Amino acid sequence: MSHLESFIAEYLEWKGFLIRRNIKVGRLRHGGWEMELDIVGFHPHDQRLVHYEPSIDALSWEKRETRYQKKFEAGMKYILTELFSWLPPATEIEQVAVFISHPEDRDTIAGGKIVPIDELMAEIRTAVIACGPMARNAIPEQYPLLRTIQMSHSGYYRAIQPVES
Repeated sequence: MSHLESFIAEYLEWKGFLIRRNIKVGRLRHGGWEMELDIVGFHPHDQRLVHYEPSIDALSWEKRETRYQKKFEAGMKYILTELFSWLPPATEIEQVAVFISHPEDRDTIAGGKIVPIDELMAEIRTAVIACGPMARNAIPEQYPLLRTIQMSHSGYYRAIQPVES
């Protein structure tokens, strides 16, 4: 699992999602699997089902389209039958591709939403900073990446401004 996958999975779990990570789906008769889905999460209170496929690749958009078409189709095929089979078959799946960036005129790929890493990081950072200093509202220790952001941005007792060198 990449650092980006870990970070996204931690954030979603912290937000109340039940998470499945790097899960192989579609067992093949001759052995192996049809696909691996990076992060799939279900939020039981909001009834939201999400499928994230982050990448820091440098592929062309044509190659990405082909790759993500396969990943998102496998997600649509197997998430409700193999991962969260208790959900109604008509449950909507939000599919998200996280990339370094994307062209201004392109917000989707293979039917999924494109989110630039910097936008996702800003969302996560804002949510973590809203918790305030760790001494008053520490993020639970099972989320070490989020706790690191809390410590670096909000401090333990209070945020300290960096010293200019």
